[in-house]
Amino acid sequence: MDPVTGAIIGAAGAVVLAPVALGTIGFTSAGIAAGSLAAKMMSAATVANGGGVAAGSVVAVLQSAGAAGVSGAASAAVAGAGAAVGWLASFIR
Repeated sequence: MDPVTGAIIGAAGAVVLAPVALGTIGFTSAGIAAGSLAAKMMSAATVANGGGVAAGSVVAVLQSAGAAGVSGAASAAVAGAGAAVGWLASFIR
């Protein structure tokens, strides 16, 4: 596979799979799923912060993305990372 095709496939795959990955680990549009990895992350963050999840923390950002969807800026960042991985993977034979 040539590097450009690898980058395109990587970018598209990352953008499509990011929301799926969020839902799979428990960050859903209805909130954090009970018993999920997201619930464990939230519990740890709550204990670490003395009873609440800090605004801007990893858990807060992922929950926001899970509830409202991935923003345009986040999609661009994910696409860039996916493109880089796809480009690098195109050199593996």
